[in-house]
Amino acid sequence: MAFNQRQAVARLSPILLNAIEQVASSSVRGGHNRVAQAVADLSRLFTKDRASLKSDYLDHPAHAAAYLKYFLPVNLSKIQVLLDEMPQGWPDQASGRSIRILDVASGPATGALAVLDWFHQHWPDQIRDLTVVAIDISAEALKQARQLWDTYSRESGVTGGRLMTHEGNLERLPNGVWHTHVEQQAPYDLIIMANCLNELFSRNANPTQAKVELITQLMARLAPTGTLMIVEPALRDTSRALHQVRDRLIEENQCTIYSPCLHENSCPALVNPFDWCHEERGWEPPLEIQKIDDEVGFIKDALKFSYLLLRKDGRTIVERRPDVYRVVSELRELKGEKRAWLCNELGRSEIGRQDRLRSDSNAPFDDWHRGAIVQIERVVRKEREGKVSAVGRIERDGTAQIVRST
Repeated sequence: MAFNQRQAVARLSPILLNAIEQVASSSVRGGHNRVAQAVADLSRLFTKDRASLKSDYLDHPAHAAAYLKYFLPVNLSKIQVLLDEMPQGWPDQASGRSIRILDVASGPATGALAVLDWFHQHWPDQIRDLTVVAIDISAEALKQARQLWDTYSRESGVTGGRLMTHEGNLERLPNGVWHTHVEQQAPYDLIIMANCLNELFSRNANPTQAKVELITQLMARLAPTGTLMIVEPALRDTSRALHQVRDRLIEENQCTIYSPCLHENSCPALVNPFDWCHEERGWEPPLEIQKIDDEVGFIKDALKFSYLLLRKDGRTIVERRPDVYRVVSELRELKGEKRAWLCNELGRSEIGRQDRLRSDSNAPFDDWHRGAIVQIERVVRKEREGKVSAVGRIERDGTAQIVRST
């Protein structure tokens, strides 16, 4: 178990960036200013004006250009940092069968491309056994998916990996044609749902239940040692909707949570309507994205998202214990002390340490960051006039360790 790890900085491989640039250059019409404006428009639809976002937005040439140039690299990076978080021994090929991946609502193969590049970096010899099925409602997005896959394979020298693309409307279940295509390649070692769950079932009378039913259908196609990865925007509404889906899945015993949660109780972030849980991971943005940020006034220097890694075998990212917590906020510097919000089976709690009580044993507290998994030997809650402080504190002789960084 490693301690005092600092947060890693994610970066995309040059081969992957080159493949995206080649496809974008052949597909995107208009100069830098037009692409930048499309990025701003699409960002507004993803955030402030979500009610106006249509399911076929990637069929719009300007939006497709913005996605390729800007949002695709960002979302690829989010998936790859979660691939790094997958359980040791993944993918399990003990049976000798091929590796099967399902990219749900794939767009231009965001999940598929992330997986292909990740395997090329970590397990290149296993690509020959890799099959990825990509399902999306947009024929144009799937056309770009094929171009990206083939371009990356050519530029990297990868051979043997197979991409299968199928059009499908995920809201039509269980009788949609997409369902048949998914069934043919099951079971899957990994199913990816990247930034799509929030766009589904918006007109349904009970969108939470409809999403749970879709995930349940997909979990049934998961291998016994497989993982279902859900990535959602870090917005309050989309994150809280994911928390609600999480709670319902647990209530119905449809899965177990590998990460990020360190418990399977009801999500404590849902108690207060202004709370939500999300990740923020260090990132080195490509030059092209930095140029677009400069043009539209964005700052994309970190990866922000909400996520779930779901399994059926009960595996968890770390051993669950009352003294082990996930950091679910930034480390806030106050006058004379630092504080952070933590979460585990005991709920959400605010923990602090006064600067004057810093010691060698609790010094790792200074490196805490959102998403880190930490262990505290002893939390002290002082009592005054019969009231116990809501803020727990680490004393000078206390121990604060980082069990797992991000």
